Amino acid sequence: MNPDNDLLTKAQTVLSQNDRSLFTVPASDLYPHQWLWDSCFIAIGLRHLDIERAQTELKSLLRGQWANGMLPHIIFWENVHRHEYYLWQSWLNPHAPSGLVTSGLTQPPMLAEAVLAVGQKLKLPDRRSWYRQMYPSLVKYHKWLYKERDPSNTGLVALLHPYESGLDNSPPWINQVRTYAWPVWLHLVDKLGLDNIAKLVRRDTRHIPAGRRMSNAEGIAYWNIIRRLRRQGYDSRSILTQPKLAVADLAFNCILIRANTCLAEIAKPIGESLPEKLSESNKLSHQALASLRDDKTGQFFSRDLRSGELIYEPSISSLLPLYSGAITAEEAEQLVKMLKLRRKFGANWPVPSVPINSSYFDPLLYWQGPTWANTNWLIIEGLRRYGYNDEADSLKIKTLQMVENSGLFEYFNPIDGRPAGAANFSWTAALTIDLLKY
Repeated sequence: MNPDNDLLTKAQTVLSQNDRSLFTVPASDLYPHQWLWDSCFIAIGLRHLDIERAQTELKSLLRGQWANGMLPHIIFWENVHRHEYYLWQSWLNPHAPSGLVTSGLTQPPMLAEAVLAVGQKLKLPDRRSWYRQMYPSLVKYHKWLYKERDPSNTGLVALLHPYESGLDNSPPWINQVRTYAWPVWLHLVDKLGLDNIAKLVRRDTRHIPAGRRMSNAEGIAYWNIIRRLRRQGYDSRSILTQPKLAVADLAFNCILIRANTCLAEIAKPIGESLPEKLSESNKLSHQALASLRDDKTGQFFSRDLRSGELIYEPSISSLLPLYSGAITAEEAEQLVKMLKLRRKFGANWPVPSVPINSSYFDPLLYWQGPTWANTNWLIIEGLRRYGYNDEADSLKIKTLQMVENSGLFEYFNPIDGRPAGAANFSWTAALTIDLLKY
């Protein structure tokens, strides 16, 4: 059998197993609900198999959209565990949908990219119909991001919780949580070992070895931030007047810049023009990305919006300005060099989620070292955008080899390629299909 056909079949099987009719769960046991950027990546793969099912995947996200435009990072369609229901209490915000439980946070805005990708597989009349159907909700979401998360009109939107970055425990966020959101009482809880109570409500460590996820103390700190946001009814503008955490997250803003480009491409064939204010914000974001670059090192970093300082903790985010398409050719060249450096991101099985020489690097600890299919996909897209086709092809081949060798897992050890995290992971399967087909 052709190895590519065999891998394609396995990926199709994973998506079929995780299909819940309206949406696809990331992994049956560990992640039984719908996640925002997961569904976007899933639809990008599904478009090659069943275009209508890919459309359904994305349309289902809109059922969770809040009246103010916010797209929540989790939609709890069914089987809501009581602690999850009461953890979020999304109904405290008047804009939350009635009759549907969601989280009160968002996630990287991949939806415009996914809508555009699905549209590219349709004939022009159907493509226009598809874009017309999705365009109003996309505009509403992008307007919400700028209105609620960039009230000072800087061009960079603020995130209020690590979960919104999608890179939950990456070094920049661990840095911020420990600096601003580590309660005094948590030091005592951690010291006395009382943090083990978190195991009672943690789903992840029931399925994954605890040493490969954030610590119990970190989990409690993350929960405590949610509690604070919930107490303010998830009112972003109010929260940003005196935020516990506020970060111009590099990865999120790079994805938003690309999403803005996609939104403009969606608007053209349906004869729409972006609202003037949104167009201005889009342009400002392109310009503002330069403010996240450190002139001494040439690297990009997230910014702590409380202090105004860059967060000098490199991570996979440092490479995502390639995906944004908003940097110069010279800046792109510097990032490609960093991608290849052995002591940085040039692992045996690239691309590690933090540089190998980082003090945080652990090849199996969630977003502090492992290689992920979705960030590899983003980097491949970015490399092609800047004409680095050989590098893109090389990363594509290594990603597919890693998945073929180890299976369709959540993430992988960048040193030896061993699998880790959840098995039968949907975005790994979907993006494997896209890499095989596209």
